[in-house]
Amino acid sequence: MQEALNARIGVKTRDMDEKQQVEWVLNYVRAMQQEMAELTDSVPWKWWAKYQEFDKQNARVEVVDLFHFLISTAQVLGMSADDVYEAYLKKNAVNHQRQDSGYTKKDEDDSRHI
Repeated sequence: MQEALNARIGVKTRDMDEKQQVEWVLNYVRAMQQEMAELTDSVPWKWWAKYQEFDKQNARVEVVDLFHFLISTAQVLGMSADDVYEAYLKKNAVNHQRQDSGYTKKDEDDSRHI
């Protein structure tokens, strides 16, 4: 579905050369940063302001917006839904191993197999 939406917008994530991949990864990261800001604004984060309310419905919409851009980023990198799922499972296992070991030192090598 995301590939179809991107194509409708005019972005074809398949067969991008490296320069285009860099461009679109950065575009999507910037978009996700904006969506994160919008998500932040959905919760009362200003401890000095009394007027704010938790807009849970909007927060949910912002999370879905993040997924749109995250899926697009994965597609730019040539990842299918199955690729993302498999990488998630492997990275989740690494995160659990880090917690089990106390995560006392940074070790980038523990994620190289993902």
